[in-house]
Amino acid sequence: MLSDRIADLVEYLVVQIVDDPDSVSLEVIDGDDASTIEVSVTEDDVAKVIGRRGRTIKAIRTLARALAARLDTAVEVEVLG
Repeated sequence: MLSDRIADLVEYLVVQIVDDPDSVSLEVIDGDDASTIEVSVTEDDVAKVIGRRGRTIKAIRTLARALAARLDTAVEVEVLG
């Protein structure tokens, strides 16, 4: 599935950022118009994934949306603690 390729990218990026890469898990929820990727990390790593003023998560979302656009689909990325 196309959203799985995007999820692989998001997982790769998040694992590089967090202190506990084994705790990273993703859930892909496919909808009619777009897919949602929910990223679960430990409470301590949530701030690292979001970044100062949300810059890190914004960059991750931008990369995910760029790949989704190339694959003619849409995606949203959410972080869960």
